[in-house]
Amino acid sequence: MNPLAPLYRAIEWMPVLAQDITVLVVLVMPALIVGALVLVGFRPFPLVRAMLWRFRWTNALFVLLIAVSVGLGVGLIAQERGLRQGTARAADPFDLVISAPGSEITMMFAAVYLQPSDVPLLSGEIYDEVANAPDVTLAAPIAFGDSYVSSPVVGSTAQFVTHLSPDLAEGAMFADRLEAVIGSRVDLALGDSFTPAHGVGDAAEHDAHAHVEYVVSGRMQPTGSPWDRAIIVPVEAVWEIHGLANGHAPENADQLGPPFDPDYFPGTPAILVSAEQLYVNYALRAQFTTDRTMAFFPGTVLANLYSLMGDVRQVMSIMAVVTQILVTAGVLAGLVILTRLFARRLALLRALGAPGRFVFSVVWSYAATLIFSGAVLGVAIGYGAAALISRVVSAQTDILVTATLSWPEFHLVGAFVSLTVILALVPAFIALSRPVVTDLRS
Repeated sequence: MNPLAPLYRAIEWMPVLAQDITVLVVLVMPALIVGALVLVGFRPFPLVRAMLWRFRWTNALFVLLIAVSVGLGVGLIAQERGLRQGTARAADPFDLVISAPGSEITMMFAAVYLQPSDVPLLSGEIYDEVANAPDVTLAAPIAFGDSYVSSPVVGSTAQFVTHLSPDLAEGAMFADRLEAVIGSRVDLALGDSFTPAHGVGDAAEHDAHAHVEYVVSGRMQPTGSPWDRAIIVPVEAVWEIHGLANGHAPENADQLGPPFDPDYFPGTPAILVSAEQLYVNYALRAQFTTDRTMAFFPGTVLANLYSLMGDVRQVMSIMAVVTQILVTAGVLAGLVILTRLFARRLALLRALGAPGRFVFSVVWSYAATLIFSGAVLGVAIGYGAAALISRVVSAQTDILVTATLSWPEFHLVGAFVSLTVILALVPAFIALSRPVVTDLRS
């Protein structure tokens, strides 16, 4: 359970921005109240500045420890949210996917995220039924299995390319069986030719299609998805180079794209279906959820995965807070030892008549300054860590991940600062309880 859930429920009637600001204020309020009670009537900051400068390298080390702890915590949480948003954005163009019965997750990874998978094919009869269903505006076969270097070669239609990228970044749509439209990150140029391999990765057979040579005719706009690394060719070409019919009767053998003839349709692993009205997609999902077909919304599958991961995210948040508290507890323990370095100076203040509360406020302000400085620096480190990790994740997954710090991370930092500032009362009590005479003689 989210530890802040009761607080969110209490203010859920407020606008979202007001909720976020209110939560942050409520979380920081304990630190402000403690600070006001400790500092009322005193001005310890000139002495605190002198202590900070006198032990500046040790202080810098403590601040850095706190900053790294805070930065890693908020950076990881921001990265998790960025990955969710990136995967959802990549699945946005895939309104409804129809495939043979099986695992929705496996099929989603294959059709949406282009993860290699061995799946059954849908027949021409099924495709024809889908394509001719009322109000269907797009029924694009997605045929995968070939590759070029690290790019999957996927067979589909010009309508499918337009669905992913309404306008090409350069070049033109394929108008011939041996032309290809490439994703924005494919390392080919317009006019380049290439020979596909049969299969993907280390198991690919590079000589299986040696007689085939595609020519790049166009490049898609960036989509922020694995399709930026894909090469899309006419589905007829994929069928033909595997020795199958090309989806059209002999008298229409030169045709590209729909309509396809069911009698000459070799099969496709998946069909992307789109309709103008949302309710039509729901009706189609119900219609094609049968013992022969499986229809699903990739967005719904992702939402189910996110719900399963929800507990993981909460655990990550709690672990981040606990880790930061443990690090700060270690720092505070170090501060208890560090106060012995200036114990004689504090004892001299008390011997000269300085109130005990003044000495208490000096030690607490010193510790609170280190904590606050570490938290602020930690936010900067978290921002940089999130940006760096996003680049690595984007490069590894081909999913555009843009992780930035948001209100949940600031709430986490606010809660951390309040809790650790209250813990900073401990070194102040310990420093105040030391014998004055003993410290003067040391």
